[in-house]
Amino acid sequence: MNLQNQVIFITDADSSSGQVLTNCLARQGARFILNSVSNGTANREVLEKCKSAGSNVVLVNVDLCNRSAVLAMLERAAEQLGTVDVLIHNNNVVQSTRVETCDEALFLELLNVNAKSAFICTQVVGRQMMAKQRGRIVYVSSIHAEKPTGSSFAYSVSKGAVKMLNREAALKFGRYGVNVNAIELGAIEGDDALFRSEISTLYDAYQYKVPNAIVGNYDDLAQLVIYLCSDEARFVNGADIRLDGGFLLHYMDAKMRRPPSFQGEVL
Repeated sequence: MNLQNQVIFITDADSSSGQVLTNCLARQGARFILNSVSNGTANREVLEKCKSAGSNVVLVNVDLCNRSAVLAMLERAAEQLGTVDVLIHNNNVVQSTRVETCDEALFLELLNVNAKSAFICTQVVGRQMMAKQRGRIVYVSSIHAEKPTGSSFAYSVSKGAVKMLNREAALKFGRYGVNVNAIELGAIEGDDALFRSEISTLYDAYQYKVPNAIVGNYDDLAQLVIYLCSDEARFVNGADIRLDGGFLLHYMDAKMRRPPSFQGEVL
């Protein structure tokens, strides 16, 4: 799939990941449906770059958990751009939650934002892709679909749900020329603060737990997304691709690759 003039729907265009993805995909000649809760305020600079690059953009603000609203929005957008060729679901809300004390409403809120939205978008966009016998769906998920955070169990549960949605969707839509894959992202800049925990040491000196002692960023994510959306990835379907630099392979802090100046405790 050549990305030139392909219609790409990004579910959270305001986020850091959404802005970097939009920037990188615009350079590939893509056109966009960008869901922006801020109505373009948070990503104004990116929108200007898209305009300068000649990328057509339809900016929307839709409740992704409302199936009829998503369907109506995509029908309107199709009149301007055509139907969606690539869905990138990158919703990623993290809040501190404990199994023993989490309020039910907060638990459901995180499941809705991170997982139900993925289901609704997959169902609506997937049917469009089935009809034209081609398409790409990419979930920007997390290593915490597999590894507990020690700080937000509801987040991990939501990403675990996306992990299985990815496999089920790939099994069905793959029969219609649609590839569905998940990127389990982790060990990127800022994760130590995002997943700070009182019971887990996973993110203590986390950069040195990456074998090469280099954490990732959203540019790394964008390069993998570009590949998964390309014709070169035609045989990649239903994959959970861990993009963490080898972070989850770490098992012994005493063997971390640390600089001589490092003063952290050996755990």
